[in-house]
Amino acid sequence: SPMNTPDPRAAVLANALETTLPLFTRFLNGFNNENRTHQSPGIPNHAAWTLGHLALYHHRATDRLLGHDDPQPLPADDFIEGSGRSGTPDRIDSESVCYGSVPVDDPSIYPTFDRLLDIHQRAWSRLIETTRSADSAMLDRKVPWGNAPFPADALVVRMMMHMGTHAGQITDLRRGLGMPNAIS
Repeated sequence: SPMNTPDPRAAVLANALETTLPLFTRFLNGFNNENRTHQSPGIPNHAAWTLGHLALYHHRATDRLLGHDDPQPLPADDFIEGSGRSGTPDRIDSESVCYGSVPVDDPSIYPTFDRLLDIHQRAWSRLIETTRSADSAMLDRKVPWGNAPFPADALVVRMMMHMGTHAGQITDLRRGLGMPNAIS
């Protein structure tokens, strides 16, 4: 069905999403192909897993905004729905980055760092553009997520908080790996 007029909340939420991305990506300075899967004791997630995980859930949230309560097929250029160890230099195995998956220091099962940045950017941009054009019915619809459904406009805010949570983990990882502060 054709979308109605965007809700006034849509532009505010989309602008907030746009503002969030550089606040997150600055924490990735110094990560590259060589260290993208490095881990530190007591710190759960590495940079490759984090970018793949965020990209996956940006798509899942966008699908909810679009009215799909069940997981939709992920972009085939960017994802494989594999065994959890089926990633390639170009594509993320969705099972390797889903909720409850365990990151491993095995570069062979994650895309290259630049490719991960690209996949993540595309997923976030899809969320932004979908949010920007969202009408009231889309933003007010109760969507299943986690333990209880809540309105889709709150899911958009939750995705920003989700990114912030993982920015904090990357900050801890930076410290654990002896990397310099990302913000001076």
